[in-house]
Amino acid sequence: MHVPDGFINAPISVATGAVAVAAVAVSLRGARRELDERTAPLAGLVAAFIFAVQMLNFPVAAGTSGHLLGGALAAILVGPYTGVLCVSVVLLMQGILFADGGLTALGVNITDMAVVTTVVAYAVFRGLVRILPRGRRSITVSSFVAALLSVPAAALAFTLLYWIGGTTDVSIGKVATAMVGVHILIGIGEAAITALTVGAVVAVRPDLVYGARGLQQKLKLRVNGELVDVPDAQPVTAPAAARSHRKVWVAGLVTSLLLAGFVSFYASANPDGLEKVASDKGIDARTEEHATADSPLADYGVKDVDDARLSGGLAGVLGVGVTVVAGTGVFWAVRRRRGTEDVSPARTSSV
Repeated sequence: MHVPDGFINAPISVATGAVAVAAVAVSLRGARRELDERTAPLAGLVAAFIFAVQMLNFPVAAGTSGHLLGGALAAILVGPYTGVLCVSVVLLMQGILFADGGLTALGVNITDMAVVTTVVAYAVFRGLVRILPRGRRSITVSSFVAALLSVPAAALAFTLLYWIGGTTDVSIGKVATAMVGVHILIGIGEAAITALTVGAVVAVRPDLVYGARGLQQKLKLRVNGELVDVPDAQPVTAPAAARSHRKVWVAGLVTSLLLAGFVSFYASANPDGLEKVASDKGIDARTEEHATADSPLADYGVKDVDDARLSGGLAGVLGVGVTVVAGTGVFWAVRRRRGTEDVSPARTSSV
């Protein structure tokens, strides 16, 4: 659903740019509360994983494909504020290096693909986990439904933006119907990927999943005929090998590299939902050439590498590498910022 330059007029592009900047600023502050020494590296990995999976377009209808948006997955794994930052990092890397998503439309894409999907998905997820029985299955089910609903929500958000600031005169009702229809199908794929990924991490390291915190069922003890909660036990220091998240991080990075470097070659070549609707309804009449169309990695291929499989694979591996480095750097900086703020002036001045 990457919006190219020329779809949305300048005033709305500027307005959504301001919204995106504000959302990122709020998310930077909120992420300080979500990130710790375990989740900061995981957040960078989540950004790289989203980048890799977005290269895997899957067929959803005749002549149409879809790909992961990632807002729901990021919000559930590392928190809603950090999730907005994860998807924003991915969109920035894609726009600058791979000519995917317009640079003047970056505000539109962050608002739509990072903010809307994350907010909608996490609101649905938290609502469901509160009413469902506590447990891993509930987390997986809630992840599925949240991701499913986040995609048509993003489609509706784009339709609203196009209704206000579209550059062509088309029937907005037909655009809305087409966008929501195809993105409900794409949402099913998004939901499956999100639920499988969240379920896999929860099964191995539930303590690393932000959305699973506080969902453990308290043990009950019968005292004088009444059931009471067992007091929380004092934390037990586990061996370093058991507490380390390194294995999860390495496994996730290897998976991302394999998906982007090898599996992406077999992705569907059909246009994605937005591209298909734009072509069918004529909203792409004023599409502009991307500012970085001559980038060495434009269109997810390495310039001057003739072998398509090798070119795409190298581009995918480079994209994962750049995204994980950029993302991890951002999140470690946010984490360090939190650490400095936790040291109060009163505490440092007292001796």
